[in-house]
Amino acid sequence: MAIRIEIVPGGQPASAQAREALRALIDRGELLPGERLPTVRALANDTSLAPNTVARAYRELREAGYLEGRGRAGTFVVDEPPPVAGDAEAALTDAADRYLVRAKQLGFDAKAATHVVEDAGRRTER
Repeated sequence: MAIRIEIVPGGQPASAQAREALRALIDRGELLPGERLPTVRALANDTSLAPNTVARAYRELREAGYLEGRGRAGTFVVDEPPPVAGDAEAALTDAADRYLVRAKQLGFDAKAATHVVEDAGRRTER
């Protein structure tokens, strides 16, 4: 999995930019609960950052409740990330739009995709 984050020279420290970029990916649902992140070394290579910079961003996100380390298994998005700050309804609408685009890519129409969400809702209410 390739994670795309952009670091702007001369702005905030690179670790802060990486942390905020990863947090935004989680908040927008582009990194899903339970999803495994690349190793520190792999993300450092992909982004041309120093491994210590990526390690610091991961550590700060663990401390903030967004990520969890599972030893040798790797680093994962927590099952229940902290609530999205700001306009939650807009974030939910954005997530729904992206879900329907993905469903269409998989060959499903909006009705079938909605049915799957309703089924998932019933399962989680139990």
